[in-house]
Amino acid sequence: MGKPNYIVILTDDQGYGDLSCMGSPDVVTPYFDSLAEDGVRFTDWYANAPVCSPTRASLLTGRYPGNCGVRSIVSGHRHATGLNQKVPTIAKALKELDYNTGIVGKWHLGVDETSRPSEHGFDYSFTFLSGCIDYYSHIFYWGQNLGVNPRHDLFENNNDVNYNGEYATDLITRKAVSYIRENARKREPFFLYLGYNAPHYPMHAPQEYIDRFSHLPPDRRIMAAMISAVDDGIGEIRSELERQGITEDTCIFFQSDNGPSRESRNWLDGNEDLYYGGSTGQLKGHKFSLFEGGIRVPSILCWPGKIQGNQVNHEVGSSMDIFPSFLEAAGGDISLYELDGKNIFPMVMNGEDSPHDRIFWEMLNQTAVRHGKWKLVLNGQLVEDEPAVDDIFLSDLENDIGEKQNLKDQYPHIAEELKEAAELWRSNIEKRWKEEWIPLGSCLT
Repeated sequence: MGKPNYIVILTDDQGYGDLSCMGSPDVVTPYFDSLAEDGVRFTDWYANAPVCSPTRASLLTGRYPGNCGVRSIVSGHRHATGLNQKVPTIAKALKELDYNTGIVGKWHLGVDETSRPSEHGFDYSFTFLSGCIDYYSHIFYWGQNLGVNPRHDLFENNNDVNYNGEYATDLITRKAVSYIRENARKREPFFLYLGYNAPHYPMHAPQEYIDRFSHLPPDRRIMAAMISAVDDGIGEIRSELERQGITEDTCIFFQSDNGPSRESRNWLDGNEDLYYGGSTGQLKGHKFSLFEGGIRVPSILCWPGKIQGNQVNHEVGSSMDIFPSFLEAAGGDISLYELDGKNIFPMVMNGEDSPHDRIFWEMLNQTAVRHGKWKLVLNGQLVEDEPAVDDIFLSDLENDIGEKQNLKDQYPHIAEELKEAAELWRSNIEKRWKEEWIPLGSCLT
């Protein structure tokens, strides 16, 4: 077998509890479940941020968000910059190894022409550049309060294209299948970065999917329908791999970019009391939070030619691990790159422990660290724009996955040790941000 093909699949704002293989009693996802049956389902996989742009930047660069210059949600106006060209991406690294590279779906790492996928190593792109679009008109409507005017946001290789009326999830799947078919016929290795916008607002789904969940409350029904459409897309992609005879040569990685949103735009009538949207399962917190519900996400790795199926892995991994893992497996040299991520293949193939001793997060005033079973959150918020629930919160995730009990007074030495580690890590991020990224204007416009 030569170099493997890679497909990275991201969903948008999908909760830890919103796959049937993750225990959901109402969201039915047979194709995701099949992916897990043929590979590894992670229970302790993390996004590197509780919001989308930083997580996506980390996955593509193999670095913490603060070390690649994207620490917050990138704006959607026409001249918004995001990921800086000086930071190598996995797409650029794989191109050096003769891969064809493609992106289909959500980008959200810069709208300005200097920040688009073509500037970051992608040979082919079919994308929307801002954070979300209307699922049928493909117009970016959000951000008027920040002076961002609505605009059509769908581009193929930087050319504005019109597919008005076609459901975005189905369109993204169709373009992904076409990319796979074209490159399989060329018999050259490919890297496909596939960003579904579901189940991010607006809450749109075709009637055929809504009808599958007619027994659920209205908001939950739409959420389930949106995820079901993605699930069908996974099925179409895997069917195409089978048709092309490249299933065993293709490594598929899936994760959500962060936890489910509690923004009012996720409620059909704006009434929080009637909210039945995304589920964090047993986890505490949502999108924007550094408690588990904001950063621990559903994740699956499937490579039938290399990785034994029906695995459930409880070791810690994160978005930034994909760059070094994929590059090394393709025969690349990770020592040529500045990376915070680690190669996880020994963890999933050989039963080794997580390559991470400690892993860190930051979001606005929040900072967090996980070390083994211990998790410390400083100034932790449950959702955006709400006060911190505790200035220091220490939990034992092995016995309290829901972070219900604050153990800082029971284990003061552990709390202090992790606090010092988190604050030192954060101070280094802040120092680099001021010295390197602010002068470049990265992610500030």
